[in-house]
Amino acid sequence: MSKRKENLLGIAMVMPSFISLLILVIWPVMISIKESFMNGEGQFSFENYIYVFTEPMMLNNIKHTVVVTLISCIIVLFISYFIAIYLRFTSSKIANFIRKTYFIPMFVPGIIAIYGFINTYRDNGWIARLIGQENLPVLMYDIKGVVMMNMWFNIPFTTMLLVSALSAIPDSVIESAKDVGATKLKIFWKFIFPLSYKTMLVATTFLFMGIVGSFTAPFLVDSNAPQMLGVSMQQHFSVYHEFGQASSIAVIMFIMSAGIGYLYIHSMMKEEK
Repeated sequence: MSKRKENLLGIAMVMPSFISLLILVIWPVMISIKESFMNGEGQFSFENYIYVFTEPMMLNNIKHTVVVTLISCIIVLFISYFIAIYLRFTSSKIANFIRKTYFIPMFVPGIIAIYGFINTYRDNGWIARLIGQENLPVLMYDIKGVVMMNMWFNIPFTTMLLVSALSAIPDSVIESAKDVGATKLKIFWKFIFPLSYKTMLVATTFLFMGIVGSFTAPFLVDSNAPQMLGVSMQQHFSVYHEFGQASSIAVIMFIMSAGIGYLYIHSMMKEEK
């Protein structure tokens, strides 16, 4: 096959994915960016962004989104890494049981999981009836409830990524470090963590992007004010019919996700060099 035919075949194979990306991602993003700079009369204006960055309600929503996202990412990464370490270096019956069951939440539909959470932890749920409503901490319509739902949705997938990375570390590396007298803490910081660092960055990127733009759990479990940006965008779009403001919120979420994506790519490129 000639070089020209190989190039054409490569382009033909890539084109369906590129067209899907163009229609489903790039084109909607471009429309949102354009609408975010349009006022009610269809004229170019910065008033939507002025509203977002000066309105106290919107500033609280941005702060709330960042806080929920960071807290959720830190907790999920810590728990997932601990579970992954335990599964990688332990072969007990408990570890085997966890290996077979930790990914089950991934197969539970999100709305079903949220419905179960609401029925369990609301003020008249079964835990409240068991221990008394006055003894149950506030979890519904509060930041704690959203963080717990983020943990449910994200710990299994993050653990699966980290277990895969840790499983790729040869046992000979660990045994050699033990033979020369390295402590468990030194083995972790000098060998285990550096060899799983890339996967940690991948997990962090997926976590951040998934949580910062989440809608279902914040809409059903979080407070009415402040709101996550995904809920706020939906309210401005479908309730207030402020399409320009909704587009500006979408652009801000896109920039936040693009920022964490840039940090990941920059870190990978720096490591390659």
